[in-house]
Amino acid sequence: MPEPRWDRYPLVTRQQYARSWLTIQANLGLAPATVTAYGHALEDFLAFSARCEVSATEVSKAHIAAYVNDLATRAHPSARSGGVAQPTRGLANATLQQRLTAVRLYHDYLMEEGLRPDNPVGRGRYTPGKSFGGQERGLLARFRKLPWIPTDEQWHAILQAARTEPLRNRLMLAMAYDAGLRRQEVCTLTTGDIDPSARLLSIRAERTKGRRERVIPYSAATAALFMAYLEQRHARTQARGPLFVSESQRNRGQPISLWTWTKVVERIAERAGVPQFTTHTLRHLCLTDLARAGWALHEIAEFAGHRTTQTTLLYIHLSGRDLAAKLERGMATIHAWRARMAAEVLR
Repeated sequence: MPEPRWDRYPLVTRQQYARSWLTIQANLGLAPATVTAYGHALEDFLAFSARCEVSATEVSKAHIAAYVNDLATRAHPSARSGGVAQPTRGLANATLQQRLTAVRLYHDYLMEEGLRPDNPVGRGRYTPGKSFGGQERGLLARFRKLPWIPTDEQWHAILQAARTEPLRNRLMLAMAYDAGLRRQEVCTLTTGDIDPSARLLSIRAERTKGRRERVIPYSAATAALFMAYLEQRHARTQARGPLFVSESQRNRGQPISLWTWTKVVERIAERAGVPQFTTHTLRHLCLTDLARAGWALHEIAEFAGHRTTQTTLLYIHLSGRDLAAKLERGMATIHAWRARMAAEVLR
């Protein structure tokens, strides 16, 4: 398994048990993006604890509450306007949950090592007879927000902004949308994952969030971009391996990094005037479009590689498909009723 990028987590690196815990997460085969998120979360928590002069063995529920308050109120750069990051207050609920998950798992590890008697980070747990459904509230309320997707006008602006991008970036954008790919999945595609004769992508299980392998079709338009890109790639490197390679002189022929792809999409979003657009928006839009097209729930779940259909339901809701169908049926019934009443009265 690849080693975590220790230069990104100086506090984690210097603390024996923190480094050991993150190493274990990487060795257990978690997705690289998950290990990175855990590393950043633990680094942030250790920095906050250092400012408060609280050691790992001294962390209390009061300290955790203070940390949650800090996350919820701190200023941080968010959406961009005119190329300038605009400061906002507080992290998103999903980010808060992710940070607390990493801190909770770290303290579970400290308990296993005999360094703590308990875990100061609360978690929701089943309690017989307590409230409807018997579920005790966790430390932090979890919000279920629908993902953002662009309007038709915004999508057109994004595509127009992408027209000036190099062929590699345009192909990555097209494949990410066609196949609903996550950032990790599109950046780690290899030449052997593509079957151009059948227009199919193979997404390997070890590169996915849910560890589910899947084979996905892509469009004829994307196929044309792919063949043109292969000619460009052949001029840079003839080696088989990563499909998308760096175009810079310093890293010529090396695999594109997640951060490079993120910067590409941010640049497109800035030119399009749609700051909410991210690498993951392409996946959200693809799955929502499939729901709008009438795909069944289990079909979208299989296409997306979801472990449960509960996640897939987000896109059914976002598409408005069920509500639209119910509204149409309801209006038809009301119309028929009014028509009958009118016929009886005016007869």
